[in-house]
Amino acid sequence: MFEQLRDIEEKYEQLAAQLRAPECYSNPALCARLAREQKELEAVVTCYRRYCRFRQDVEDAARDTELRELLAEAKAGLAQAEQELRELLLPRDENDGRNVILEIRAGVGGEEAALFAADLFRMYSLWAEKRGWSLSPVSAGQTELGGYKEIVSIVEGADAWRRLRFEAGAHCVKRVPATESGGRIHTSTATVAVLPEIGETDFALDMNDVRIDVFRASGAGGQKVNKTESAIRATHLPTGLVVECQDERSQYQNKDRALRILRSRLYELERQRQTDSRAAARKGQIGGGERSEKIRTYFFLRGQVVDQRLSGEGRTFRLEDVLGGELDALTDALILADQTRRLQQEEKS
Repeated sequence: MFEQLRDIEEKYEQLAAQLRAPECYSNPALCARLAREQKELEAVVTCYRRYCRFRQDVEDAARDTELRELLAEAKAGLAQAEQELRELLLPRDENDGRNVILEIRAGVGGEEAALFAADLFRMYSLWAEKRGWSLSPVSAGQTELGGYKEIVSIVEGADAWRRLRFEAGAHCVKRVPATESGGRIHTSTATVAVLPEIGETDFALDMNDVRIDVFRASGAGGQKVNKTESAIRATHLPTGLVVECQDERSQYQNKDRALRILRSRLYELERQRQTDSRAAARKGQIGGGERSEKIRTYFFLRGQVVDQRLSGEGRTFRLEDVLGGELDALTDALILADQTRRLQQEEKS
C-alpha cells in the first residue's frame, strides 16, 4: 500500500509542477485537466502526509524519554490516518458524481402502500432540500387520496449518488392506515429504485429504436390541466421500456428528460447483463415489493425506523427524524458498513 502511496504523492507533485509551468497558462483546457487530476489525488496525498508525520512522531517518542508521554497520542493518530488511507484507496464507485434517477412505487398494500410511497417522496424531498440538492419530479401516477402508484424524479447535486444509492430496495411500513376503521396495524411496502443518470457520451441511444408520442398532460386529481400537447411518452421498441414525462411546460424539456431517464434505464440493463453477479436489471435492485425483501422498516407506533442492513443498536433511528429528511446519520452508518465490508474483502484478496 505504501509503495502505491509514494507513487501517488510523486504524481501529485508532477501535476503541481506542470500547473506552474508557463505553457499551462496559455492552454486553458490543459490547465483544467491537470487541476482536475490533482484535485482527485489531493485527499489521499494530504492523508498520507499526515500519516507520515504521525509515524515520525511515534519513532521520535519511542527514542526520546522526554517525548514518551506523547507516544500514545501519536500511535492513535497513526492508526486513524492508516484507516483513512485504506478507505481512500478503495476503488471509487464508477457512478460517483452523477445525478440520480429516483423512482418510488407502491408495493404490497393497495392504497396504504400508495400513501406510504408519498411519505417516502416527501422524505427524500426534505432530505434533498437540506443537502442542497435539486429534486425535480418527472412523472407521477397519483391516487384519489394523495398517494402515488409511482413517482419518478431527477436528483441533481454533489454526493447525490453516493448517498441515495443506499435507498434502493423495498421499504416496509407498519402502522394503522388512514383507511382502517378498526384500528388494526397493517404492513405495506413501497419500492425505491436508484439509477445513475447517464450522459450521451456514456451510452449511445439509437433514436431509430425510439418511438416518441406526444399527448396532453393532466394534473393531479384533474387540477392544473395542461391544455397543450406537451407531455412525452418515449418507448424503446427493442426492449419495450416506456418513459413518460409531463412535468415541464415545454414539449422539448419533457422530451429531453424522458430520453435522459430512458438512457439511464437502458444503460443499467446493459451493465447488469455484463455483470452476472447482480440480478436482472431494475427488478434485481427493487425486488418484487414483497415484505420479505425489505431493507428498512418504519414502525409508527414505536416511533422507530430499523434498517435491516445494519446490526446492533446502530440499526435503529427516530421515525420523526427520518421522515423529516434527517437521513445523514443513517446513510453515514451504511457508508461505513459498506467501507468495512470492502476493506475486509481487500484484505482477504
